[in-house]
Formats: sequence, structure tokens, C-alpha cells
Amino acid sequence: MNLLDRYKNGETKEVYAEILNLEQNAFIPPKITEIEDVLTETFKRAAFNLQIIHDELVKIGYAFWDRPLHKPLPNTDKLLKQLDAAVLPFGYVPLSLKYFYKIAGGVDFAWNYEANKKFLWEMADPIQIYSLDELVDYVDTDWKDDMQDSVNSGEDACLELSADDLHKDNASGGTPYSLKITATPSIDSDFLFEYHETTFIDYLRICFEFCGFPGNPQNSKSFTDFVSSVKPKLMQI
Repeated sequence: MNLLDRYKNGETKEVYAEILNLEQNAFIPPKITEIEDVLTETFKRAAFNLQIIHDELVKIGYAFWDRPLHKPLPNTDKLLKQLDAAVLPFGYVPLSLKYFYKIAGGVDFAWNYEANKKFLWEMADPIQIYSLDELVDYVDTDWKDDMQDSVNSGEDACLELSADDLHKDNASGGTPYSLKITATPSIDSDFLFEYHETTFIDYLRICFEFCGFPGNPQNSKSFTDFVSSVKPKLMQI
């Protein structure tokens, strides 16, 4: 079986481990075509899962911010070209993030503490990936100067994609979760400053393991009930 067939057959983690081990060979035809098929399937499943979780949260009266979930923007291709151009002095945007924006769109399941100060689940660390238009606006400001300072200090160039768990709970906070920009074209990359210390796709996998809330507040019965109800409806990525 090819990579896509194996992925659909349940070898999701094994397929991605194999893809990442290919490194730059992943971009050699026809292998890249196989990998793009896997990425397409992965983010179709991610989009499906996010919609399921969103709809279930609506049912329980979850307090969202303004744009909790949206489909890919009409000008996604144009915005991705702008992002590539901005990032190029430092490297490359991983394909995983591009496919997220092309197929899934944007997500923000953070609790709206301005609408309701009483958090449903504290320190749940709800999934949040800034929308592509917000990201492009961000890199068009002082981002390049900030990144150059970071690189000069020996740190990785990266793209901020999410507030950390403390910021989401309006309780101070640390460095935003960020995707590492890679020196050469890449399929996926490290999701920096997030406590699981893994790649972007694996971070999404963990998010879906806990139905969008990787903080996994185990002391909350309502949360464990939510996971028990929703998780069987989600697709494995």
C-alpha cells in the first residue's frame, strides 16, 4: 500500500514517522505527491474534528470569542504567498501549517472570560491557532526585526500561533506557542514553547485526544463527561 492507503488503514503515526525520517527526500517526486495526499487527508480529518468539537461546545453553552472556528479564507493562496515572502529571510513555512490554513482554516476555542468570568474548565489550554489573516498582519509589523534579534541571540525563528495556557486563562502568561521556521523546506516542524514538546501535527493529535483541550483538567467531571461523549465521534489523525 502507498502512504495514503496505509494512513487510511490506521497507520497514522507510523506514516508520519516515516515521512519525517525522509527529511529532504520527502520533496523528491513522486514521493512528495504521496505526502501531499496524506496531508490533505490529515487536515480534512482535522477540519472535521474541529467542527464536531465546536458544535458540541455550542450545545453546552460554551463562551467563545468572536471567531471560534472558520473555514479557509477566500484569499488563502494570496495570503500564503505573502507569508512565504515574509518568512523567506529566515527559512520556510512548514507544509503542515499551509495545509492547516488551506483545508481547516482557523480555530480559537479559548474561553471568553470577558463574557463569563467563571471558566468552565480551568487550565484546559483550549486549542487556538491564529487565523491566516491575523498571522500575515503580524509578520507585516515589527516581526522581522524581532526575529532577526532572536536569530542573532541564537534562538530559532518562529511564527506565533497561539497564546499559552496561562494567557488563555487570563492569569499572566509566558511565551506564545510558536511554529519553528525551518532552514530548508519541511513537511512539519517543532511546535515551540508548548509543554508537550512535539511537532505541529502531533500537537493537533494530542488536542484531539482530549477533544480540543490538551490541558486535560482531570479534576473536572464535566470535562471527563465531555471527552467521553465527544471523543468517539472524532477521526484519528
